[in-house]
Amino acid sequence: MQATKQRIHSIDILRGIVMLIMALDHVRDFFHIHGMDDTPTNLATTTPALFFTRWITHFCAPTFVFLSGISAFIAGRRKTTKELSAFLIKRGLWLILVEVVVITFALSYDPFYNKIFLQVIWAIGFSMIILGVLTRTSITVITITGLLLVLGHNIFDYIKLADGAGAAILKASIASGFNFIPLGGSRAILMFYTALPWTGVMLLGYAFGTIYKQEYEAKRRRYLIFVSGIAVTLVFILLRLVNMYGDPAPWTVQKDGMLTFLSFLNTTKYPPSLMYVCMTLGPALIVLALTETAQNRLAKILMVYGRVPFFYYVLHFFLIHTLLVVLFYWSGCTSKDIVDPNIPFNFRPLHFGYGLPVVYLIWFCVIAALYFPCKWFNRYKATHDQWWLSYV
Repeated sequence: MQATKQRIHSIDILRGIVMLIMALDHVRDFFHIHGMDDTPTNLATTTPALFFTRWITHFCAPTFVFLSGISAFIAGRRKTTKELSAFLIKRGLWLILVEVVVITFALSYDPFYNKIFLQVIWAIGFSMIILGVLTRTSITVITITGLLLVLGHNIFDYIKLADGAGAAILKASIASGFNFIPLGGSRAILMFYTALPWTGVMLLGYAFGTIYKQEYEAKRRRYLIFVSGIAVTLVFILLRLVNMYGDPAPWTVQKDGMLTFLSFLNTTKYPPSLMYVCMTLGPALIVLALTETAQNRLAKILMVYGRVPFFYYVLHFFLIHTLLVVLFYWSGCTSKDIVDPNIPFNFRPLHFGYGLPVVYLIWFCVIAALYFPCKWFNRYKATHDQWWLSYV
C-alpha cells in the first residue's frame, strides 16, 4: 500500500510542476508586450530569455496528456473493463463540453462565443474517448496504436494530400498544426490541438501505466522509468542530429552559437512532432522516477496543485483574464479597445503588455493566489464522495 501511495505522489508532483509552468505560458500570452504580434520561438526576433520562457512550457501538454493515460490505467484497476470504457468516454465528452463552453469563455471573455477554442482539454477529451473504446481490446492493441500515431504521423510531412473532404478531415485530425473552421459570419472554430497525435501520447501513457500495478517491485519500476527517460531523451538528440525524419522544421546553423542551439531545440508542437514528444517526455520520465519517494516541503506544495489539475486549469484562466481586465483599464484603455478584430481575446489590444520581468511577477502572483483554493478543493475531494467529483 505504501508503494501505491508513493507512485500516486510522484504523478501528482510531476503534474503539479507542469501545471505551474503551464500558467507561465498563458500569462505570457496575455501580458507580454509581443504576446499577440510575434512568437517567442521566432529566431529572427527572440532573445534567449524569451525563447526559454516559451520552451520550458513545451513540457506541459505532452506530460499532462501522458500522465492522464497513466492515471486512466490506475483508475481502471478499480473498475471492470466495461465500467472503465464507459467512464473514459463520458469523461471525454464532458471535457470537450467544458472546453467549448467554459474554457472558451475564460479565454475570450466573449459572451457571444464568436470563436470556439479547441486546445489541450479538447485533445484530452477526444483521446479519452478513443482510449475508452480501445480499453475493450487489449494492452497490446493500445500500445501498437499509440506507437503508430506518435512515431508515424510525421510521415504526412512528406505526403501531399489530395483535395477533397476525406483528405481535409485526415489533415485536420493528424497532420495540420492549426485549423480555422468557419461557422458563418464572424464565428469560427480555432483548433490549436490536432487530436490524433495527442491520442497517441495518451495511449502510450496508458500502456506505461502497467508498471504501476501494485505487485510491481518499486525499485525496479523506478529504474525502468529512469532508464526510459534517458533513452527517450537520447532518441530525441539522435533524431535531431540526423535532422531528417521526426519534425517538419529541421534545425539550421544560425549567425551565432546560441541561436544555433535554440534552432536545435525549436521543435514543432502543433501538431506534436516525434522529436517534440521525445524532447519533452524524456526529461519528464526522469523527473517522474526521481520524485517517486520525495516527501519534502516542496513536493507537498507541488502535490496541492497536481491533485486537482482540472480545477486549477479552469480557475487559472479566469484569474488571468480577470487580472487582464483590471490592468487593461488601469493602463488607460477604454471600452472601444475591448474588442480587436484580429485578436480572439477581449480586453487584449495588440500593443498592450509588459516586459518579461512583469510577466514573471504576474505569473508568481497567479500561482500563489491559487494555492489555497486548490488546497481547499483537494481536501473537499478527499472528504466527500459525490459521483461528480470524479469528473473534476
